[in-house]
Amino acid sequence: MKYGLIGKKLGHSYSKTIHEAFAPYEYELLELTEEELNSFMRARSFCAVNVTIPYKEAVMKYLDFIDEAARQIGAVNTVVNKEGVLYGYNTDFYGLRSLLLKNGFELSGKKVLILGSGGTSKTAEAVCRSLGGEAYVVSRSGKVNYENVLSLCGDSSYIINTTPCGMYPKNEGQALSLEGFKCLEGVADVIYNPLRTKLLLEAGEKGLRYCGGLYMLVLQAVKASELFLKCEFPEKTGEEVYKKLLSQKENIVLTGMPGSGKTTIGRLISERLSREFVDTDELIVKKAGMEITEIFSKFGEACFRALESEVIGEASKRTGLVVATGGGAVLKKENIAALRQNGRIFFLDRPLFQIIPTADRPLSSDERALQKRFEERAPIYKTTCDEAVFVDGIHEHAASAIIDRMTQK
Repeated sequence: MKYGLIGKKLGHSYSKTIHEAFAPYEYELLELTEEELNSFMRARSFCAVNVTIPYKEAVMKYLDFIDEAARQIGAVNTVVNKEGVLYGYNTDFYGLRSLLLKNGFELSGKKVLILGSGGTSKTAEAVCRSLGGEAYVVSRSGKVNYENVLSLCGDSSYIINTTPCGMYPKNEGQALSLEGFKCLEGVADVIYNPLRTKLLLEAGEKGLRYCGGLYMLVLQAVKASELFLKCEFPEKTGEEVYKKLLSQKENIVLTGMPGSGKTTIGRLISERLSREFVDTDELIVKKAGMEITEIFSKFGEACFRALESEVIGEASKRTGLVVATGGGAVLKKENIAALRQNGRIFFLDRPLFQIIPTADRPLSSDERALQKRFEERAPIYKTTCDEAVFVDGIHEHAASAIIDRMTQK
């Protein structure tokens, strides 16, 4: 390997995609045990590598020179081999600082909670100091821990999560609840998969500023590549790569009444963007081994809704999909939360008079039932979506509108 990323578990990494989007080299992912790390670093057969969890501190003992900023932080995420001599740097500092500034985090004079005590936590401390903030590290066994954090630091203005809690595939994880923090202004999470962790979704529900780690990941990668190649990329490189990657990874989620066109419009979008299409009703049928009408008649609506939440949870952990949901998927908050983690939700707002009842939809099989469901659900569709798209009967128009809005972000 000449260029790449070393770490313990890299199956979720976007680094290869990011580097190869702008840099003129092949970028590889190499998972190493502690013993393999020792052999790899001593062999010095690479040109340059990035380092991720859990080796940002462990790698330092193999280096001949460590950049002063990285030394003060106590963590290295970039190693460059210059004719057999290993140099260590920390480009996470630049990435995290850029992320906070981009999202309007004003740390000066503010108390900042940093969750976790590993290498990235040390970087967050350094960034906090550079922006004039007062950092407090929360760890399981530290002076400030998850038992006493509210009593000691309940007046914090910002929280930065540097733990892997909530990272794919354990998306349901959350290091701590935001309840009780009365002075919070914003929450940042260095996790980038999912795009929005459970912690960030709670911040959004409370009306706080929040940001995930994808922008940080891209910006630190550009800075690392400049060190790899001894060059400077145009200033706009990071922003362009970030926007492109976000548009590729973010799911397009369609909600709306049964018969509003979710499946048809979803397939059109899928074809035009070369994305995989997923229909949650079809996933339920496959999982249950029977049609939806049969599930309702044999086991009732509660069983169907449980299956629906299960398949939505599974599909929502994936990225780059077009997802058509069932008409009642929005009725459970847990479904919306799961869909939001990696998705942008579009409500297909189709007039009721254009929707035709059909026998294969148990809860809207006649006009009276359809009217009742529409009155119950329309307000929920509107409050749980990111954007509403009017469906005028021509499905291509709605598909084009959604594609345009995704590409304009």
